[in-house]
Amino acid sequence: MTSIVSATDLHRRFGEGPAAVDALAGVSVSFDPGSFAAVMGPSGSGKSTLMHLLAGLDSPTSGSVTVAGTELSGLDDAALTRLRRDKLGFVFQAFNLVPVLNAEENILLPLSIAGRRAGGVDSTWLDTLIDAVGLDDRRTHRPSELSGGQQQRVAVARALINRPAVVFADEPTGNLDSKSSADVLALLRRAVDEFGQTVVMVTHDQDAADAADRVVEMADGLLVDDRRIRAAA
Repeated sequence: MTSIVSATDLHRRFGEGPAAVDALAGVSVSFDPGSFAAVMGPSGSGKSTLMHLLAGLDSPTSGSVTVAGTELSGLDDAALTRLRRDKLGFVFQAFNLVPVLNAEENILLPLSIAGRRAGGVDSTWLDTLIDAVGLDDRRTHRPSELSGGQQQRVAVARALINRPAVVFADEPTGNLDSKSSADVLALLRRAVDEFGQTVVMVTHDQDAADAADRVVEMADGLLVDDRRIRAAA
């Protein structure tokens, strides 16, 4: 199976001279389409740095990243922005919703940014997503009128609206209670199993990692374990 995202011998150094820190010290890893992987490790292990490099949010000191057949180092800033907009979805610990937009408008925001107007939206897919996140009766509610779990479900739907090649989730349950965390993880699991998405999730939470197909563990800037915990759907 051809990987949807892969890294080869990634190094990322911050600073120079004696104060330099190697956040990544030579990481090679790949993720298959339609899979759900959790990247785990203690604080400072390099897991968030790896995600930022895979998602084109930062550049490696050396090594390469390929997303959906495109090698990122060959892209200028404008092309990299387009790739992130068109090929990637993001879910962060902070929900990052626009306060003045309602739930449906927040979900559609990536399409609006890409210049697609209401007439160009696949309404069936939008309805499917809103139903999947259980917010059909909250379409017109603004973030301040939603619970934290509901806001994160809006954020997940927003990440899925453009059918990205990969969804990157950075501690998506970090600000949620246990019930809301379970709901969000079930939604990510459904995105993989029913919608064929690929999810790469950074987490420190073992319960969150248990929702994945595979766990990649990092320590001191290196990949130290890579194990499958369930068969991919």
